[in-house]
Amino acid sequence: MNWAEATFPLFGQQVKWIDLIGNIFALATVWLAMRRTIWTWPVQLAGSVLLLVASVQAHITGNALKQVMFGALALYGWYRWTRGVRDAGHDLAVRPGTVRERLTLVGVMVVATALVALFFEATGWSWAPLPDAYIFVGSAIATYAQSKALIDFWWIWIAVDVVGVPLTFRSGLYVSGVVYGIFFVMVLLGIREWRRQYVRRLEVCAA
Repeated sequence: MNWAEATFPLFGQQVKWIDLIGNIFALATVWLAMRRTIWTWPVQLAGSVLLLVASVQAHITGNALKQVMFGALALYGWYRWTRGVRDAGHDLAVRPGTVRERLTLVGVMVVATALVALFFEATGWSWAPLPDAYIFVGSAIATYAQSKALIDFWWIWIAVDVVGVPLTFRSGLYVSGVVYGIFFVMVLLGIREWRRQYVRRLEVCAA
């Protein structure tokens, strides 16, 4: 057995180490995002590589493609946040999306989910085309909104988690399922923290 297939027993189930470690990186990514540190992105990139391998082995094509997307968006987010911190001086400025940005994100999510689901169904790449497509597209939009430092990205993650938790458990990635549940709690904390930072910045600018 190679390193990518190594497992350990947990509550009567064989859990893959690569799934566990990849999800630890994923949890660390959320915690780092709450703190608005540039380290969010290299940690996300590393976690995406590990979870990509785990998803391929579990034959979850949509989730595997999602990890490829996460890796690409991590590089983009890394660039955007580096520039944002440089422009702001020392701290990343976060803000809520405008009405136009929010409508655009929702519209793209609806249309893209339908198209990706049709693609998954036509190719047979997923046993659950619609929820897999929803998670894939929602994750892409959330990560893109995160790269633009929009507070709204946390709300998109909540919508993704609602579908992601049951789907990952049914796929046998039990660690990922538990992590999705932990994500939900951390996302609520993230919304509070980013809103607090936004209000504080407004108060400083108004002073």
